[in-house]
Amino acid sequence: MASGNTFKMALDKGAGSSLGYWQLTPSANISRMLARASGCDWILLDCEHGDIDDRGMRECVPAVASAGASPIILVPLLQTAQEAREIVKAAKFPPMGIRGFGSPYAMDRFSPIPTWDEYLQQANDSLLTLVQIETQSALDNLEEIAAVEGIDLLFVGPFDLGNSIGHPIINGEIKPELRAAIYRVLEVSHKAGKKCGIYSGSGQRAKEYIEAGFDMVHVGSDHTILEIAMINEMRTAQGKVEGDRRLSY
Repeated sequence: MASGNTFKMALDKGAGSSLGYWQLTPSANISRMLARASGCDWILLDCEHGDIDDRGMRECVPAVASAGASPIILVPLLQTAQEAREIVKAAKFPPMGIRGFGSPYAMDRFSPIPTWDEYLQQANDSLLTLVQIETQSALDNLEEIAAVEGIDLLFVGPFDLGNSIGHPIINGEIKPELRAAIYRVLEVSHKAGKKCGIYSGSGQRAKEYIEAGFDMVHVGSDHTILEIAMINEMRTAQGKVEGDRRLSY
C-alpha cells in the first residue's frame, strides 16, 4: 500500500520538493489529466474553494490514484493543537485514532487489492496527515501543533494567513511580516521533524519555495491554469504580442 502513495514516497526519499496541483473543478477526467502531468506527485482536491462536493470527491480520489498520483483532501482553517489531535484521531485507526473499520471501498482502490487484515495493518503508516497553517491562532500555537504525534506535514496557506495576520497579499506582493511568518512555519516544522508545504500561485513563485527548502510545493490550479492558457492563446491568435498574461503571485 505504501508503494502506491507517490507523495509519501517522494517525501520519504527527500530528493527535493514534492510538486502537485490543486483541483477545484468536479471532474474525474480533469483529475486524471492533472495527475498524469510530468513531475506531479499529488493532486489536492479543494472542496472549500471549488465546486467539488462529497460525491465528486469520491469520484476524483480514485481517478487521481489510478493515474499514478496521490489524492489529498483539504481540511482548512486549523486553529489549535487540540484540533490537530482531533484530525489525527479521525484519520487513523486505533490505537492512533478512532476511525471506524469495515468499509470495503477504501481497500478496493488498490491494485492488487489488500486483504482486510493487510489494509488494517498498513493503513496508519501509509496515510499522511497534513494540517493547514493559515490563521493567526495557528501561528500562535505553531510549536504545539508541530509537536502533535501523527501530524506529518504543516502546510502554509499564504493568502488566508496574510489576511488573518493583517498583511494580505495585494497585487502579488508578500509583505515582510507575512514572509517572516511563512518562513517561521518552515523553520518550526523542520525543527520538530515534520515536513512543510506551501501554496504558490505560479511556477515562478513555486521555484522560489523549492529553492527555500519547502518539502511540498503547489504549482498551480486547474481553473487558473486553464484561464491563463485560454487568454494567452486568444491574444496570440489576435496578434497581441506585447506579452502573455502571467499570474501575479
